[in-house]
Amino acid sequence: MFDVIVIYKNNVIINRIKERGVFMRTLKFAILGLLNRKPMTGYDIGKEFNFQIAEFWSAKHSQIYPELKKLVNEKLIVYDIEITGDVLEKKVYNITEKGKKDFLKWLKKDEPMEQTPKNIFRLRMYFSNNLDLSTRLNLLERQLSQHNERLTFLYTQLEPYNGTPPIDSDAFGDFLVLNGAIIREESTIKWLNLCISYCKNTN
Repeated sequence: MFDVIVIYKNNVIINRIKERGVFMRTLKFAILGLLNRKPMTGYDIGKEFNFQIAEFWSAKHSQIYPELKKLVNEKLIVYDIEITGDVLEKKVYNITEKGKKDFLKWLKKDEPMEQTPKNIFRLRMYFSNNLDLSTRLNLLERQLSQHNERLTFLYTQLEPYNGTPPIDSDAFGDFLVLNGAIIREESTIKWLNLCISYCKNTN
């Protein structure tokens, strides 16, 4: 049984899923999943959150490093110190067997459907009857341009794939998410074009 728990921390609302009294830290499992692929530094993990993971999840360095510390304390990950140059030290994190078991247990869970993500632009469009037509069209066309640029970029990310990757490879998960991002952008572009058409036809 799952419940969505709303927590107020520093005037910020944090939604967490609670299962049988245990809060599920999603960032924890995202990091474990990345380290299950290969050893990484905290910086490397941060870069992953700015790449394909950014299509469905986000995390800042200020969130990642405290979580890494927790995972070390929980013995889910360990780290080795590597020396770069004369003085620069960096921690390279590895997942432990306990961490792998925890990650795989989470991976198999059947999650409840999440609430629709917040979208500021769609909220503005909801109240767009308060705008003059020219302003409304300008906003829609600017959004359309940005999403077309995003779609073009996503297609360049798809180019290196020569067909569907092996189903048991790390690339397969990347491939699935990338295709989902492309479909999302295509859907948004279709909606924006529809909105523009409605506005122009009522002029």
